[in-house]
Amino acid sequence: MATIDLRAEIREFLSSRRARITPDQAGLPAYGGNRRVQGLRREEVALLAGVSVDYYVRMERGSLAGASDSVLDALASALQLDEAERDHLFALARQSGGPSRRRTATATVRPALQQVVDAIGDAPAWIRNGRHDILAMNPLARALYAPVLADPRRPANTTRFIYLDPAAPEFFVDYDKVAKDAAAMLRLEAGRNPHDKALIELVGELSTQSTLFRERWASQDVRFHRSGHKRLRHPVVGELSLDFEAMELPSAPGLQLNVYTAPAGSPAADALKLLASWAASQDQLATEDVSS
Repeated sequence: MATIDLRAEIREFLSSRRARITPDQAGLPAYGGNRRVQGLRREEVALLAGVSVDYYVRMERGSLAGASDSVLDALASALQLDEAERDHLFALARQSGGPSRRRTATATVRPALQQVVDAIGDAPAWIRNGRHDILAMNPLARALYAPVLADPRRPANTTRFIYLDPAAPEFFVDYDKVAKDAAAMLRLEAGRNPHDKALIELVGELSTQSTLFRERWASQDVRFHRSGHKRLRHPVVGELSLDFEAMELPSAPGLQLNVYTAPAGSPAADALKLLASWAASQDQLATEDVSS
């Protein structure tokens, strides 16, 4: 994959969102019993969005250049887009509006941010960029994500691990959901930053080597990754059921701080303490090996 075809991205995203909505769901009468299209027709979307059919057809053919915020809002409402999908639509429109600033996802973190991560002592914490490269971790996160870090390539990439490493289905208890979410988050980043060469190469690598990724990528799904619940099966401490919070870093645009926690007194909290003890012992052994 040499580049991300922006017109194709727009065309496939809009047509896929249109196809999932029935006239009944949109509050429209379904005239005739033999509809030749799945979901809404283009003229029905145009009606719902308050634009001409010709204008909507141009948009679905890949041209969002010049579309005003009010038109994009109306289109998002017509297609019943959720928050992440609406964000994606606006990002695609910004990118199609002419020459845009090409941004490469940050590949390093400032020392002060590493200090912040290290200061979080009782919970796994790490920082990633938009293409899911792990850029900073505290010791507990390194211990928790030991299977991910087993690949010697740096920076480690969680989506590459999910789709290409045979250990991933064992590590992530809810693997199917994790894989679906990872592809959707990566597509959201592609809409915001379609000229990132490393991102394009990553998508190409995953598309070439993983049938599952190709299927997930073709779905055109996008989603945010802000908070939730994750179950991991660690080779040392067993299964952990953890809550996570993912926070954008205003001082480092494009970077996200992820923190895993567990309720006090829960089995997962006890497992994290055991994991911290194991990590400390491993560090001690490494120090002794170096000094001997």
